[in-house]
Amino acid sequence: MALKAKGNTQGLKPSELKRVNRLADRRYSDPCGFSNEQARELTFLSREIGRQIGLLVNRQGRPEMILVGDPGSIYIPELPRARQSEGRLRGLRLLHTHISGEHLSEEDLMDMVFLRLDSVTVLTCDQQGEPDSVQYAYLLPPGAGEKPYEQLPPVRWDRAEIDLPAQIRALEDEFRRADRTRDTSDKRERAIMVSVSPDSKSAQERSLDELADLADTAGLKVEGRLVQRIRQVNPKFIMGKGKLAELEVLALQADAEVILFDQELSAAQMRNLARLTERKILDRTQLILDIFAQHATTKAGKLQVEMAQLKYTMPRLVGKNRAMSRLMGGIGGRGPGETKLEIDRRRIKDKLTKLGDELKKVSRQRGFTREQRASAGVPVVSLVGYTNAGKSTLLNTLTNSGVLAEDKLFATLDPTSRRIRFPREQELILTDTVGFIRHLPKELKEAFRATLEELEAADVLLHVCDASHPEVEEHITAVNRILEDMELHEVVQILVLNKWDRLDEEQRELMKNSYPQGIPASAVERRSLNTLVDAIMDALDKL
Repeated sequence: MALKAKGNTQGLKPSELKRVNRLADRRYSDPCGFSNEQARELTFLSREIGRQIGLLVNRQGRPEMILVGDPGSIYIPELPRARQSEGRLRGLRLLHTHISGEHLSEEDLMDMVFLRLDSVTVLTCDQQGEPDSVQYAYLLPPGAGEKPYEQLPPVRWDRAEIDLPAQIRALEDEFRRADRTRDTSDKRERAIMVSVSPDSKSAQERSLDELADLADTAGLKVEGRLVQRIRQVNPKFIMGKGKLAELEVLALQADAEVILFDQELSAAQMRNLARLTERKILDRTQLILDIFAQHATTKAGKLQVEMAQLKYTMPRLVGKNRAMSRLMGGIGGRGPGETKLEIDRRRIKDKLTKLGDELKKVSRQRGFTREQRASAGVPVVSLVGYTNAGKSTLLNTLTNSGVLAEDKLFATLDPTSRRIRFPREQELILTDTVGFIRHLPKELKEAFRATLEELEAADVLLHVCDASHPEVEEHITAVNRILEDMELHEVVQILVLNKWDRLDEEQRELMKNSYPQGIPASAVERRSLNTLVDAIMDALDKL
């Protein structure tokens, strides 16, 4: 089927449109990208209709798309997915006209970067439509320069000395060499982290540090980060086009498959970013949901994860679109699965109702267990704290258990209880719970209410904090705020300054002054927990 011009063809005469469409019959295979006759045909026609004309030409010299723009710009519609087998260039070059005498624009260069075109060529013309000058730009392999592209100076249109096919072949070879030198033993998906917020840059950097830990837990390899402080969020892309170009440069240089945002993205932002960058787009919420999907082991945990993911996904379903399909597979694609993510809203609501009913049954069963404990008169001590503070390690040391304890965020998702005998012939139930985190997705807050119900039966809360963490104050504040939201702030609380062995004398003195009621401890050393055990016994005696 013959190609037809796309773009702003309204207002063109039938004869003009016919001449534009006839451009598809040419083969643009000259070394410089066009012949003298083709250059004149393009510029004369462009001047006659008063609009830019563009051709997306494949490596055989055949146009795959004809574009008609406005006098000052041209719009490239969504293209098919970029090739994955050869290098990272798309296999298409853009040849287009400028009728106002200007050379390569920033928009031209950004189109080349975002679409990973082989090259961009601009032909300018004079007032009579005669070709005037030509200018070329092409992408560069990672590390070849400060910018991801080379922009050649404009020359007279009939004196161009470039050999585009040879140049593109050389670039493909460079990209392949760069890929071969990359560490292929690490099979994790590569990601660039992004923060766009009105917060200070230092606050954003600290938040990205936590996001990096989350990414590591999920199985992503972080290759770079980008921070932008803004007054107002861009509703379309969350960030401006200039910063997006900078992000694309980072992603190109790192060969990143994933762009991970520290902020929650709207459905429109996720779609727009996926379409523009042609990469998988994840936000903080999606990443946390993925971690929970990987680590949930019990029936209750799996139910809660699926409910949270469906609640997150439902407002983002706008038919089947490429943005959502990019979330499937790998990080961000676990849980309900692609077929479930594309069912209609009514069926999702039905599924949520069913999950809610099953969770209520789980909650009732746990309630019966708590009632049995209460009737037996065995006090309950619950471990709470920021994720990765050392709660599971503390549980293991106190009870000689083998609960999973890793140096990762959210290593524990399902509540674990152990019955132990303390000194003074005191029996108690020690319960480990999911770690807290700042900006916990609201979907998770609701879905994991059944998990956190364990805290409602607690007689004493052991608030475990990582005393060696640079943001320990913020972590303690975040946990206390969540406990207050759950109306548990009046439960007796013991602050455990864990990982005390990692602090030097100056840091220990500072922590003692800041938290005089805190009890120093090292969860990996049983001997360091004697003071904590005494504090627990004293608190239970006072009940």
